Amino acid sequence: MTQTSDIPAARAASPDGEAARRRRRVHRAWFVAAVAFVTIIGAAAFRSLPGLLIDPLHQEFGWSRGTIGLAVSINLALYGLTAPFAAALMDRYGIRKVVAVALTLIAVGSGLAVWMTAAWQLLLCWGLLVGLGTGSMALAFAATVTNRWFTERRGLVTGVLTAAAASGQLIFLPLLSWIVQEHQWRPAAVTVALAALAVVPFVWLLLRDHPADVGLAPYGAKEFVPKPPPVPGAARRTLGVLFSAARTGPFWLLAGTFAICGASTNGLVQTHFVPAAHDHGMPITAAASLLAVIGVFDVVGTIASGWFTDRFDARRLLAVYYALRGISLLFLPMLLAPSVHPPMIFFIVFYGLDWVATVPPTIALCREHYGEDSAIVFGWVLASHQVGAAVIAFAGGVARDVFGTYDVVWYASGALCAAAALMALVIRRGGAGTRVRVAAA
Repeated sequence: MTQTSDIPAARAASPDGEAARRRRRVHRAWFVAAVAFVTIIGAAAFRSLPGLLIDPLHQEFGWSRGTIGLAVSINLALYGLTAPFAAALMDRYGIRKVVAVALTLIAVGSGLAVWMTAAWQLLLCWGLLVGLGTGSMALAFAATVTNRWFTERRGLVTGVLTAAAASGQLIFLPLLSWIVQEHQWRPAAVTVALAALAVVPFVWLLLRDHPADVGLAPYGAKEFVPKPPPVPGAARRTLGVLFSAARTGPFWLLAGTFAICGASTNGLVQTHFVPAAHDHGMPITAAASLLAVIGVFDVVGTIASGWFTDRFDARRLLAVYYALRGISLLFLPMLLAPSVHPPMIFFIVFYGLDWVATVPPTIALCREHYGEDSAIVFGWVLASHQVGAAVIAFAGGVARDVFGTYDVVWYASGALCAAAALMALVIRRGGAGTRVRVAAA
């Protein structure tokens, strides 16, 4: 009887039993991914508030919408341009410190805005400080987390973290708009500041820079990976990676396709869909609700795209995404009408699924071609996304003024998406050779 009772204990004490317990234990990487998810949700929410402040600030201070829009433009530009430098700073000082400082910048910027009395203070608070803070937690942050903590399921985790940006707007935008409507804009700014500060303890306590910090191998890795030494000269390295990557064809193809991605989403549909639908007699509230539906399906599509990226050629996925997006844009002028009808709903659902489905395969291709520098390279690719969005946002308005309709914009964007599909197909396969050439350049 004693021998029988000792069998389970012996099994538990055996190396095989210990290994089984470790396999059953949830890997620390998933907790890090969860903290990153919450952080990116917050960054998306903080970026959504300036758009709600345009009318209240115009009414209270008499500032022109162009001046207020300039602050939003600075915010958007820094969101893209800060990302590669933030990725390099994470390699130098660690993820936890950079994210904690970024959240503090957001809290300071939104908190100081409560006392602003001049337009330059708006540019400083919401343009510079909040732009730098949110840019430091952009998708390059997601790429850094997945590169360090995951060997398997990278595509899926990238998709989930990418979807966090849409989730942040879905969760906070209705709340912030209600606060602005019911209690004016200052309580909304204070809410953003407090929310940013509330995330800092979770980042500091739960986020770790590398699996080696807690004695673990990355999720899915067969052996322990030592933590690399800090990389000095963050700004120099960021620019050096840009110059090295710019000598390779895949960088320009990825930057070009992602610029078209930004042009056809944030720059075109997010900016001009509501006024275009209103041109056809659709109420503004109905058109805005359709954009919200795009945000809902964006979450589903991005997570699914991450799952696909783990299993299929990222180049072909990008080609399919851009080709389908281009076809849908060509049909959009025929779908716009005074009321919402089933074909329009189909377009909205489809466009939502495809909205940022391009992100997981784009990050995967950066990783495939540029190895340890992939997060910084993707930061520069993300900057091209923001530039593309800014260009088409301006060009779309000019085209509407010149032609009296948005039709030419939809057709031109559909053609651009077709070009992006072809560009994705000609990206060569990456490997060690590409990484060595970039590092040696």
